[in-house]
Amino acid sequence: MKEKYSILKKVGYAEAASYIILLLIAMPLKYIWEIDEAVKYTGWAHGILFIAYLFFLLTDGIQYKWKFSWYLLGFIAALLPFGPLVFDKKILEKENGTEQS
Repeated sequence: MKEKYSILKKVGYAEAASYIILLLIAMPLKYIWEIDEAVKYTGWAHGILFIAYLFFLLTDGIQYKWKFSWYLLGFIAALLPFGPLVFDKKILEKENGTEQS
């Protein structure tokens, strides 16, 4: 069986990685060593991945008829470092019926 949410999962992992790189590598390069380009390019990449993540969150939510609370949880996850990874785990728990209330 093909795994559901595979594009959302991949984009979510890439978005989380870009956010961590932006926070832990690019921002110190800019503010400590004054290398502005690090934030410029990493920020652009992260912004594109963030928008892609929200797009696939919306399309998967429509396709699989999620409740509004899942959209909200996914959006909040996109704002937090490692959030998409946690959200992906919640989706798998829901899909497998092992969701913890």
